[in-house]
Amino acid sequence: MHRKGLKIIIVFITLMILFPIIKYLSHYNPSIKSNKKASSILPKSSSKENNNKELFFNEPKNKPSSTHIKIYKEERLLELYGDNTLLGRFKIGLGRSPVGTKNKEGDNKTPEGKYYICTKNDKTKYTYFMGISYPNIEDAKRGLNNNLIDNNINEQIKTAIDKKGLPPWNTPLGGAVGIHGGGAKYDWTYGCIAVSDEDIKILWKYCNIGTPVEIFNSSL
Repeated sequence: MHRKGLKIIIVFITLMILFPIIKYLSHYNPSIKSNKKASSILPKSSSKENNNKELFFNEPKNKPSSTHIKIYKEERLLELYGDNTLLGRFKIGLGRSPVGTKNKEGDNKTPEGKYYICTKNDKTKYTYFMGISYPNIEDAKRGLNNNLIDNNINEQIKTAIDKKGLPPWNTPLGGAVGIHGGGAKYDWTYGCIAVSDEDIKILWKYCNIGTPVEIFNSSL
């Protein structure tokens, strides 16, 4: 009886010691806490990485009679259409100050609006460069209202756009904005739309002078 009572006391004392430890461990998971801490210090991407839109290119059997481009800035995506069929979706990088539309020279913003390819250059360190018709008529009107340009420059831009030509690129509104290679891992340009060197080769093949380019803030 004496030994049996001693065993009971030992078991009781052991349980009293282990109970707080078990309770503590059940409420504490070091791996979860570590992951939460790590995630809180990771830099957040400025683009919508989880938009669930596949990047691809389906080469058509026959070259399309017409193409156009749609760009979605927040999603960092460029879509190429041929005869109104989606041919490919590509990742892009934007200007170093990607939020908002371009208003003036040196603001490092990518414009938003309706444009067209107005020049193509294969003598560039970015593989290929396809200039777009920024500033357009709306950009010029906004610049005129903000006293960035005078009516003479406004009329020059309007005339160039009406003729589907290259608008003046040497005004306070800035210019020489286009689509080119060099990589799309982050926003690094002065306002252009950057894609990978492989992707710009595809776009160069299917886009011509006059190809419409629509640039949206978001697809939503």
